[in-house]
Amino acid sequence: MNKKREDYINWSDYFMSMAFLAAKRSKDPVTQVGACVVNDENKVVGLGYNGMPTGCSDDEFPWSKGSRQDLDNKYLYVCHAEMNAILNKNTKDVKGCTMYVALFPCNECAKIITQSGIKEVVYMSDKYAHKVETIASKRMFDAAGIKYRQHIPESKQIVIDFSEINWNQQPSTPLKK
Repeated sequence: MNKKREDYINWSDYFMSMAFLAAKRSKDPVTQVGACVVNDENKVVGLGYNGMPTGCSDDEFPWSKGSRQDLDNKYLYVCHAEMNAILNKNTKDVKGCTMYVALFPCNECAKIITQSGIKEVVYMSDKYAHKVETIASKRMFDAAGIKYRQHIPESKQIVIDFSEINWNQQPSTPLKK
C-alpha cells in the first residue's frame, strides 16, 4: 500500500474538535465551552475551557446561575474558554490568529479577543444570538474588522477511540535465537 489515507479530517473540523475536547475539562454542570487558537501556519497556540480561576477551588465556588447580583452566581467567578485560550497561549501573542470556539463569544470575551489581535472567530453555535451580550460582541467585531463565521462540520461527530491505535496490529513474531 503506497497511497495516503483519504478519510482524514479537514483543518476546520480538526481545530473545532480540539475546542470541543478542551470543553470536556470544564466542570460547569450546565454549559461546557472550549476554545482553540490557531496561527496562520495551522499551529495550535492556545487552548482553553470555561472554569474557575487558578487558585479558586471549583469545589468551593458556586456553579449555580441565580441573580447577577447574588454572590453565589457562577458568572461572577468563571473564566470563559476564550479568555483561558488567550491566557494559556504558548507564543508571544495571538495577533493575526483564528479562534475556534464552541459558542459565539459574549461581550466580555469579545473585548479580550479584540484587544489580543485575533483576526477571525469560528464558532459552532450562536444559540444566544438574540441576547444583548451577543449583539454587542458582533458590533465590536464588525467595528474592529474581526471576521466571524459559523463552522459547518463535514461530519456530525468525530469519535475518539483509544483502542484504535491497536487495530490493524500485525501479529508479533518471536525472535529467533
